[in-house]
Amino acid sequence: MQQREQLATRLGFLLVAAGCAVGIGNIWRFGYITGQNGGAAFVVVYLIFLAILGFPVMTMEFAIGRAAQKNLAGAMTALEPKGSKWHIYGHLGILGNLILMMFYTTVAGWTLAYLYHSAAGHLIGKSPDQLGGFFGGLLGNTNELMLWVFLVVLIGYVICAAGLRAGVERVGKLMMSGLFVLLIILAVRAVTLPGAGAGLDFYLRPDFSKLSWSGVYAAMSQAFFTLSLGIGSMAIFGSYISKKRALAGESIRIIGIDTFVALMAGLIIFATAFAYDVDPGAGAGLVFITLPNIFNAMAGGQIWSVLFFLLLVLAAMTTVVAVFENLTAYAMDQWGWSRKKAVVIEGIGVFVLSIPCVLGFNVWSSIQTLPGVEGSSFIDLWDFIVSYTLLPVGSLIFALFCAHRFGWGWDSFIKEANSGEGMKFPVGLKFYCGVVLPLIILVVLVVGYVQLFGG
Repeated sequence: MQQREQLATRLGFLLVAAGCAVGIGNIWRFGYITGQNGGAAFVVVYLIFLAILGFPVMTMEFAIGRAAQKNLAGAMTALEPKGSKWHIYGHLGILGNLILMMFYTTVAGWTLAYLYHSAAGHLIGKSPDQLGGFFGGLLGNTNELMLWVFLVVLIGYVICAAGLRAGVERVGKLMMSGLFVLLIILAVRAVTLPGAGAGLDFYLRPDFSKLSWSGVYAAMSQAFFTLSLGIGSMAIFGSYISKKRALAGESIRIIGIDTFVALMAGLIIFATAFAYDVDPGAGAGLVFITLPNIFNAMAGGQIWSVLFFLLLVLAAMTTVVAVFENLTAYAMDQWGWSRKKAVVIEGIGVFVLSIPCVLGFNVWSSIQTLPGVEGSSFIDLWDFIVSYTLLPVGSLIFALFCAHRFGWGWDSFIKEANSGEGMKFPVGLKFYCGVVLPLIILVVLVVGYVQLFGG
């Protein structure tokens, strides 16, 4: 067998894996959900759920990948007891990565489009209604939106084609470093705006009287989904690292990076929104309609607009590259394809499969994809399959697979997770991981379905 590629540095592993977790959901979704659910109180509950959900499942994913040195499908095949069928979900998890890219490339295309239009001055001087019309016009322009999606796929797979170290790791380091710099610059600008203090008070001083049970559920789901756990996106990077470091500490560091990005983005959004007396819980239009309007009111607003949308592009592309690498590794491991063959064939495939999402906003806008959910498009359907189904189901399967004798087993998991230097995964958490954690995940799954379909 050909020796498996490995990431060159530990820093590369931390930043590339964190880049997979960090996405526009950290900036866009986190901001408006926090705004809708009481601010600082929501953030406290969100952090608690990150610890009790994200930490164990991420460590499990890394351990599965590193123990087998394969993608999720190959890993579960290698680690499962003889005659069992755990590997079936391994293949479904990889399919989940593909479905994720079938809609995420469209959203990433929006960020790329707004970076261009912002730099070209096309957003300057527009009223709020005109900015709303501009966003609607982008979604309705099939050819333009198709171009941006094509560029996202092309950039992502060109980076993967360059190789694990020369492409994915090197570019991942650069993108994440740039993202951190932009976050700090924008945060400093936001907190120094006149009137930003009210936003900081809302964001940093908890008032639990403002938090409802629906807010608690929202915090739980945001913590769960922000790390993209359950479909093997982290397992692949576990397969690329050595056994020199124990995995619990690495998981905490990556969750810390992901949380830092979300919290800093919240700082930017709330300080800016309150400074200009704008509702931070405005929903999906917050980033593409409301914030451009705020930038227009700022001195040097075009510069801040360009920096903000560059931040969004970097956040989106770190996830795109990481997931593309997962798909590439699957083709190389399972089918023996070369990296170049996998990149070319998958690049064409992902672009073609992304087309329904593009058309769902224009020529196919009359198609309702989710029963009982008015106005649902293909992007809602794919998001439902991944976010509301495969992520929680996959995380449930990982917990059972790692904690029980009928799966890989607790002893095998602990041996792999605690191999190397650094923080060890607590051995005493077997009951929690095997019983309590699956029950929490089932609650997330059931409540998510009920909330979505209004049952």
